[in-house]
Amino acid sequence: MTSRTRLPRLPDLPPAADPRRGYTQQEILTALRQLILDGNLPPGTGLPLREFAKLFDVSAIPVRESLQTLIGEGLVEHRANFGYTVTRLTAGELRELYVVRERLESVALAAAVPRAGAQDHQAATDAHARLEHAVLHDDPAAYNRESRTFHLALTRPSGMARLVHMLEYAWNITEPVQPMVHVSAADRAVLHADHSRQLAAFLSGDADALLAATEAHHARLNGVVAGLPTDRGLFADPDEHDIE
Repeated sequence: MTSRTRLPRLPDLPPAADPRRGYTQQEILTALRQLILDGNLPPGTGLPLREFAKLFDVSAIPVRESLQTLIGEGLVEHRANFGYTVTRLTAGELRELYVVRERLESVALAAAVPRAGAQDHQAATDAHARLEHAVLHDDPAAYNRESRTFHLALTRPSGMARLVHMLEYAWNITEPVQPMVHVSAADRAVLHADHSRQLAAFLSGDADALLAATEAHHARLNGVVAGLPTDRGLFADPDEHDIE
């Protein structure tokens, strides 16, 4: 496994809630998680304790505790004598997670449509508008981010909090790859057309049409994911093992 030993250029960290006290362990955990989910720490990036301790102006202990939590979330992995790195999935594992996402999402959508109210409709419409903006301005990072927001806006009205949490958990594990950043603008446009059909069905309260549009979307999405480049260090070798 090849690790990126130098940290990439990172955006400014959000300030500590209490500057006099400094960053809490929870604030460090939240910041590290967001850096990974936003693609600022790509798969395979080394996560040196000392550098992050210096970055947050804390001891190594709260950083280590945060990384241990992120291991439990599937975003970080640790190897003896190697250290912490952002998790690299195999290409097969990524495809498996997309299947999991599809199954969970379909169950939630069926329950969400009859429960969705005006605020839910507005949240989905707003998320779709941000997706539209990302497509029109060819902003792949924003498209990747807002796609997650849009899909979760459709599922959250389901009232199935645990299932939606599981969906978010599975989605988070795929985020370091930033899949939509690595597909063509044409593919993103086609996938967004699916989103438009999903939104129309959601707003009209047509669960059957929404599920049909979602099934077609996932079939197309799975094909796009299967074609992601395997020569850019995004994926782990299937033979890598012994992760602690």
